[in-house]
Amino acid sequence: MQFFTHIPQPPLREFVDLFWFYDGYSPGPHKKERLMPDGSIELVINLKENEARIYDRENLDKCERLPGTLVCGPHSSFFVIDTAQQASVIGVHFKPGGAFPFLKLPAIELQNLHVSLEDLWGHQAGLLRERLLQAQTPETKFQVLEECLLAEAFRPLERHRAVDHALALFRNIHTAPAIADLADHIGISSRRFIQLFSNEVGLTPKLFARVRRFQNVLLQLRNARRIDWADLASHAGYFDQAHFIHDFKDFSGINPTTYLAQKTDHLNHVPIHQ
Repeated sequence: MQFFTHIPQPPLREFVDLFWFYDGYSPGPHKKERLMPDGSIELVINLKENEARIYDRENLDKCERLPGTLVCGPHSSFFVIDTAQQASVIGVHFKPGGAFPFLKLPAIELQNLHVSLEDLWGHQAGLLRERLLQAQTPETKFQVLEECLLAEAFRPLERHRAVDHALALFRNIHTAPAIADLADHIGISSRRFIQLFSNEVGLTPKLFARVRRFQNVLLQLRNARRIDWADLASHAGYFDQAHFIHDFKDFSGINPTTYLAQKTDHLNHVPIHQ
């Protein structure tokens, strides 16, 4: 398998974390994977087949079939895909709040949803996939993505100052202030701040902070050699270990020890063994 990434030039760099491209992926012994929420929006284009399948979390024999060019909204819980979809796939991983200028609707309307890009961009979605298929190298594919994003921006490439300030503070889960304090510091009402943040990021500030705390835990689990669960829970800002386990299951559908046993090199991909 080949894996390529690319960080775009400004002004896209302020809104896009990276472009990525998988090619030649061979599914392993597991056919499905659990994808963890991270509070961001993803644009995904399946170059192998013009279809994406999102599986019912309660019944993995059922799935929703979407066109191969889709937007994965900001999630507050895991979802399930099949590994065959990763044979040749390219995407845009937006920074939190970064997809907002490229959407025709508030990002909150995409929460926990997968939506065909055609519903947002019209026929330009199909043209994007065609251009990506014609591009012969990863570099030219990334160039196509960059050009298309700049052409399809519906809003100025800027964030509301309140959202920008809040996202900077939320990078450190230990120093992020209460919503009322943050809104007061910015000079707007709490209600207005929550509305602005939700519309641009796709999650409420409180839910976003919880998701980012969960992501911080995943990083610790990937890097730690030995785990003291009580210490990890306390360091991450949970009331106690029971609170930590409950929150972890809410987002992942599994408990922390199961994640630790099944984790892969990809932080947010966990194999499902049936």
